[in-house]
Amino acid sequence: MQRRAAEDLKKLVTDALVERGFLYEGAKAFATPRRLALHVAGLPARGEAVREERRGPRVGAPEAAVQGFLKSAGLDSLAQATTVTDPKKGEFYLAVIERPGRETLDVLAEIIPGIIRSFPWPKSMRWGAASAQPGALRWVRPLQSIVATFGPETETPEVVPFSVEGISAGTTTRGHRFLAPEPFEVRRFDDYVQALERADVILDADRRKDIILHDAKDLAFARGLDLVEDEGLLEEVAGLVERPVVLMGSFEERFLEIPAEAIRATIRANQKCFVLRKSGTEELAPAFLLVSNLVASDGGAAITAGNERVVRARLSDAKFFWETDKATKLEDRLPKLDSIVFHEKLGTQGERVARIAGLAKEIAPLVGADPVLAERAARLAKADLVTEMVGEFPELQGLMGRKYAALQGEHPSVAAAIEEHYKPVGPSDRVPTDPVSIAVALADKLDTLVGFWAIDEKPTGSKDPFALRRAALGVIRAVIERSLRLSLASLVEGRFTGTSAERTADLLAFFADRLKVYLRDQGARHDLIDAVFALPGQDDLLLVVRRVEALGEFLGSDDGKNLLAGYKRAANILRIEEKKDGRAYDAEPDAVLAASGQPEERALAEALAAARREASAAVAAEDFAGAMRALSRLRAPVDAFFEKVTVNADDPALRQNRLLLLNALRAATREVADFSRIEG
Repeated sequence: MQRRAAEDLKKLVTDALVERGFLYEGAKAFATPRRLALHVAGLPARGEAVREERRGPRVGAPEAAVQGFLKSAGLDSLAQATTVTDPKKGEFYLAVIERPGRETLDVLAEIIPGIIRSFPWPKSMRWGAASAQPGALRWVRPLQSIVATFGPETETPEVVPFSVEGISAGTTTRGHRFLAPEPFEVRRFDDYVQALERADVILDADRRKDIILHDAKDLAFARGLDLVEDEGLLEEVAGLVERPVVLMGSFEERFLEIPAEAIRATIRANQKCFVLRKSGTEELAPAFLLVSNLVASDGGAAITAGNERVVRARLSDAKFFWETDKATKLEDRLPKLDSIVFHEKLGTQGERVARIAGLAKEIAPLVGADPVLAERAARLAKADLVTEMVGEFPELQGLMGRKYAALQGEHPSVAAAIEEHYKPVGPSDRVPTDPVSIAVALADKLDTLVGFWAIDEKPTGSKDPFALRRAALGVIRAVIERSLRLSLASLVEGRFTGTSAERTADLLAFFADRLKVYLRDQGARHDLIDAVFALPGQDDLLLVVRRVEALGEFLGSDDGKNLLAGYKRAANILRIEEKKDGRAYDAEPDAVLAASGQPEERALAEALAAARREASAAVAAEDFAGAMRALSRLRAPVDAFFEKVTVNADDPALRQNRLLLLNALRAATREVADFSRIEG
């Protein structure tokens, strides 16, 4: 939250300055648990005069439009506006707004109070007697003081003159809450940073992170241990302290019987502490590192002892959960899933597990998995949701299921699939390799997508509460990265009721959009994906990708570029003539008539027939590079045709046949893609 707040402060202030015509050289924001700071460099002492022309409604427009224009332009009446004439649209009102340059100090005093009052904290509070009043200031914690100064480098900065809820901006701040609570004065940013350092406050969060990480590694090394690094925890802890001090605590060896992941989750979630490994191994050590916010007079002994007591208590709970869970087999937990609602319109987790198991069994042969193992893994995949350990630490779902499955003697592929069926959970997460894991992972994600499509709960704009985009991307990555041949349509269409074909097509379009995102990140062009998906039956994602790759390589060549230009020209001619004639030229050209025409006409007809046969055969053999080579041989005859042949001949029969030749070119390219979707 702190880093986001710092960036919000930076954006709000700098946007407001730029909006008022004030440019600056740079800005950087900072945050600690007790302060939020922004330094803007290179602001002028006075802003430039601004002259703006604002166009209003047409002369004679409704009064409401005129009044809105006057208000937005700051005019009292139309007498202060001028009129301009647009040759196409008539006369319009025009306001010429001139603003003289303003003192930067005054502008800052105008900007900052409003930003403070409306700051977008995700959580905020009111306090004191004023909190009962309507519109009282809300802040993440009670606001104690405001430091705000401005001035050129060569002059003594001035205080920005404003106040918020009785708190006036000034030059007084305080240091560390316990180590240096006395107030002190600051004028410039450099003074502010150095004074805070002397008062045991490190303003820069990245520097606090570096200190924590460096000291943690050193302390671990000194004890013959290795730090288990955790970037998320490091970011969180750096936001909780102003003067980080790393200390080491310990716990009993007996707790190492608990799975390492559970120990880490316990210590991380409850105490915000780092776990340690025995040097050079993956085995956890009975020790942890905590980060204190002060230098204690006893060297941190009391702080460490307090954390050790809490860690032992938490690990005792985790050990109890672990022992309790082991006593019950996963399949014996399945009835509990029938009482857990997955979604009010999609039934219980138990019903969902039954669907996933059936789909996993169906997918298994397609991905080289044993159908019996895939069905078994899917049946058990959600059972750990009702264990004590996952109930306490939801982030361990899947992982604990794998542990329990291994303990009860399940096949290794079944145990692996219970953990891996959630994967990939993000762009940096790996895709499963075991065929059983792949089958269950695909079944889980496809069931989710089909279910929410069936009840019309699709992502809209930036809203995706059920992570359906992530599910689709997971399917795409599994198919492509593991080179799987699947017909998505056949896997999903029978699972819809009612308008099955319509919903299937809509879901496939969603996959196409997600595939664009995936391939765009790999450097592919979105229009080529559109061109391939526009052809019927394109639901085999691996083939779509291979076709897009071949098409991209072809269009990157001179033959491809020139053929695309020829196609565009042919398509434009056909569109114009079909509109004019009120008919479609979609029949086959007369080969005899073409042969009796100009040599270029005959050559194009022969080349089109050959290219279409070869491209079709190559596509059927999934040789997309071969299909592109077949099309590349059309470049020369197409160029020659347009150079030598007049399409709109005087002879109606000849004109019609030449238009049909152009349609044949359009049809030949559609063997590999819909060229009308390709840009350029």
